[in-house]
Amino acid sequence: MYRGTHGVFISGDLYGRVQGALRRHNKPKYGKPGIAFRGLLTCAHDNCTITAERKKGKYVYYRCTGYRGKCATPRFTESEIAGKLGVVLKDIHIPDGILAQLQESLTRDHDQLLENTTAQRNILKQRLSAIQRRMDQAYQDKLDGSIPHDLWERKMREWSEDERQIQTALTRLQAPSSDRILDAKRTLELANKAYSLYLTQNSEQQAKLLRMVLLNCSINEASICPTYRKPFDLICQRAGNQDWSGREDLNLRPPGPEFSRVNS
Repeated sequence: MYRGTHGVFISGDLYGRVQGALRRHNKPKYGKPGIAFRGLLTCAHDNCTITAERKKGKYVYYRCTGYRGKCATPRFTESEIAGKLGVVLKDIHIPDGILAQLQESLTRDHDQLLENTTAQRNILKQRLSAIQRRMDQAYQDKLDGSIPHDLWERKMREWSEDERQIQTALTRLQAPSSDRILDAKRTLELANKAYSLYLTQNSEQQAKLLRMVLLNCSINEASICPTYRKPFDLICQRAGNQDWSGREDLNLRPPGPEFSRVNS
């Protein structure tokens, strides 16, 4: 630190007044609270959007926009909408015992796939090493004059093509990702806990949870019809039928690698 020789540009009094003015003009602005379930619903009668409005600053009501004329769908309070949407999550519940079985099955499938991939990789590496040894030996035989030049060129072309195919197969042969198995297990856990979690949350948190599970919902005066995201649509179907035997249809297993057969 040292004292400069230039003059003072701004007086201390002016600096203080400017800072005070900046603080007054930068007070945080609090917008109107959002409407939680807006954008999640359509009218079952005319396929119009279910819109929402706030009355007296605190009461939220949902109704059909009525763009296609007078509609029979009544107006709903936010608590009524929350209750109807909660049933949507209840319908994808996976029992604890089934959840444990599915997760164990996913783990076994992943481990088996990893074992198969490792074995296939080892086979390809052995073939690659064998071809490279033949190429090295053939080159030495050519130098020694043991094989004709045209035969050496023909065999080298064949082996080079085999080498390229094996290396391509090794590149494509990826080990199963642990992220995929983790995502699958989290999806199952979400289906298992979604409804109980929903009951403990406020409306904004409930809407966020619903958007993870739903594409849309149509509603009328008596019922609500959800359109689930994948794979929750299949989970809902299994839960409704109480049939969990076809777990492969849930499309939760990590995909297996595609093996390329190469002749050596």
